[in-house]
Amino acid sequence: MKRILLLLTIPALSACTQTTVAPCSPEWAEWVEQKVNTGDGQGHGPDLGSGEWKSVVEFRLGIRGDASVPAHDTPAWCEHIDALVRKGPSFSCEGVQPGSTEEMICNDAGLAAQDRKLAEIYQQAQAKAVNEQPPMLKAEQRGWLKGRNECWKNENPRACVQEQYQQRTAELQAGYRLIPGNGPFRFVCNDNPANEVVVTFFDTQPDTLVAEHGDSVSLMYSQPSASGSRYEGRNESFWEHQGEATIRWGHNAPEMRCKVK
Repeated sequence: MKRILLLLTIPALSACTQTTVAPCSPEWAEWVEQKVNTGDGQGHGPDLGSGEWKSVVEFRLGIRGDASVPAHDTPAWCEHIDALVRKGPSFSCEGVQPGSTEEMICNDAGLAAQDRKLAEIYQQAQAKAVNEQPPMLKAEQRGWLKGRNECWKNENPRACVQEQYQQRTAELQAGYRLIPGNGPFRFVCNDNPANEVVVTFFDTQPDTLVAEHGDSVSLMYSQPSASGSRYEGRNESFWEHQGEATIRWGHNAPEMRCKVK
């Protein structure tokens, strides 16, 4: 569906987050759309104010499925969304460099919400990592921030930043067991009981699993698959179908045929 935004007819809807339009009004929906951006960048997207649009707004703000979100057809929903859109990221937007990734996050309510969510999850991970030896969490986070900030070079910077946040959030949730896991499941590989891979699945976005093989651990992300479940990590892969799995552990390592124990 082609959507035409009449942005020039609403002077109050500037890049600034302050506006006096009433929540749930058509003008308010235009303002939310500017901050959240539910379209595809080509003028296509759900009709503003529709149920589909509200669902996408929730997804962009990272609150879809949250039991605390009011029903779509109530004024309370608009007030809830209004409060979230006015919030900035977890870092200060004062003095950010024009054209930088930080400026993009400051001006995009959806990315700002993802930043706030990640900041909360990072604090939870810090509590779990207080006795971590060697202390890896802070170093990994610095490396992740560097990668996120390089997204301005990407052909689609916003999509790059969004993916960075989604993957880092899932990585912390699964790696530090911040949400319940499904498992562990033990797979015996190549008919050798000593050759075992222990797998725990996590309902993150995207879905993840943590696999343990000997003294090494791998975090893998869900991948599209015509059948079964397929996950890939840095140098490992896992493809399971009906209790049997093909697992590759290490760069250019041979595939192992594994069965759930």
